[in-house]
Amino acid sequence: MDWERQVNIKNPAEIAIMREAGRINATVLATVRALLQPGVSTAELDAAAEQVLKKHGAVSPFKGYGHPPFPSSITVSINAELVHGIPSATRLLNEGDIVSIDCGTYFQGYVADSAFTAGVGKVSPKAQKLLEVTEKALYEGIAKMRPGNRTGDVSATIQQYVERHGFHVTREYTGHGVGREMHEGPQVPNYGKPGTGVPLRTGMVIALEPMVLIGTHRTKILADKWTVASADGSLTAHFEHSVAVTEGEPLILTVP
Repeated sequence: MDWERQVNIKNPAEIAIMREAGRINATVLATVRALLQPGVSTAELDAAAEQVLKKHGAVSPFKGYGHPPFPSSITVSINAELVHGIPSATRLLNEGDIVSIDCGTYFQGYVADSAFTAGVGKVSPKAQKLLEVTEKALYEGIAKMRPGNRTGDVSATIQQYVERHGFHVTREYTGHGVGREMHEGPQVPNYGKPGTGVPLRTGMVIALEPMVLIGTHRTKILADKWTVASADGSLTAHFEHSVAVTEGEPLILTVP
């Protein structure tokens, strides 16, 4: 994809629809977060998410996406799994796990996309630090999403914050524009150089998503051809919001 050519500027009416999609997405994630208890299957989480989407007249852009087609409405990635984990009736949550939930909402022709990582019960101090650093890196990046900055300013800010705390950002997977399609331009990696990349303009909407690993930036794809895990088996975390660039403060769309 030519990421710069695929940038689609949204008008206020389009952003208003995406804001509604974002509210639905936030409701889905809040519903799933409340279910994160030992013994719950990841398929149960997916079923709960589908119920919320259906209630609001929305569907998941994840289901049926790609090759092989992704089979579920959310991704559920546990511990060393960074992204794209497939829910399963036989995969149960355990005390001390950290679980990343990624959800997309397709509503009235537009997509919202966001994710969080949370602990199941009590987690280790190292895991807790990972969660805090990854979430904070997201907001550090969001703060740079202003007209006049470039995507490299956002990317560099995320990378610098994460690496300053001794962790690693993935190189293979990135943030991206979002709108009528789940993946639009610009591409926004979690590493980069200030002053480089695509200029940010009012009306851009970007799904910004720091993906952070404790032991290495390297990843591997598991046998299901979807799940991405850290190459060394170390813990990972992922936070994401869909954010609109405005003339003023960045507008986070995927909040209640």
